[in-house]
Amino acid sequence: MKLTEADILNASLLIVDDQETNVSLLEQMLRDAGYTHVSSTMDPHQVNALHRKNRYDLILLDLQMPGMDGFQVMEGLKTNDADSYLPVVVITAQPGHKLRALQAGAKDFVSKPFDLVEVRTRIRNMLEVRLLYKKLENYSKVLEQTVQERTAELRESEARYRSLTELASDWYWEQDENGNFTKVSGPVLEMLGIRVDALEGNTPGGHVPGWNEAERAHLQATIAARQPFLDFVFSRTNANGSQQKFRVSGEPMFSQSCRFIGYRGIGVELTAKK
Repeated sequence: MKLTEADILNASLLIVDDQETNVSLLEQMLRDAGYTHVSSTMDPHQVNALHRKNRYDLILLDLQMPGMDGFQVMEGLKTNDADSYLPVVVITAQPGHKLRALQAGAKDFVSKPFDLVEVRTRIRNMLEVRLLYKKLENYSKVLEQTVQERTAELRESEARYRSLTELASDWYWEQDENGNFTKVSGPVLEMLGIRVDALEGNTPGGHVPGWNEAERAHLQATIAARQPFLDFVFSRTNANGSQQKFRVSGEPMFSQSCRFIGYRGIGVELTAKK
């Protein structure tokens, strides 16, 4: 993220000082330096409302003002929840006030009587930090929105995928990284005659007799290696002597950080029970 000269000179500034001569001097100095959005007030009670309305990039704030001093103004500015960054440079003739002002939230200070070269330098440095902070904040918001939009797109895509796979198969399934079934749709329980206990909060169900153990071992080895499998056929013999065949396809799932999180796939019964 880079700042241009136009970014800096187009920043919005507010001068707060009860002395008209100081206001005029600072306004003229800033305009001579090329700043195009400079405003001022001699009433410290207006600062909070003005900042809520205009969202200044920098506020030049005199500390010693009658009725409401600069410290009270800063306390009021802190109540603006929309801005976690207090863009204040204080103006003071009292050396002892500098540390107190920084502790109160001011980002920098300029001393009276003014050294105009120092004032211009401090204002420019402050604006560079402030504008970079705003760019970073805006970038974070855009990134967060992009992530939310992408997440919504992925969820929609996932819903379409499941819908299509369910239409093209007898059942759809998902397992976590430990092999527990986490999602099952379709009459898989009736077809396979097994219990998916993980869906009820327990460990996977026990062994069901009749499966071709060589086929099961081959499929389990493929899953253990986290490899996809397509149209894998396995079979079993039921207690009544009938034969069943099933065809399954599956693929491993990974998180955005490439961590294995389980499997998903579809299954089809090739032969009906006799």
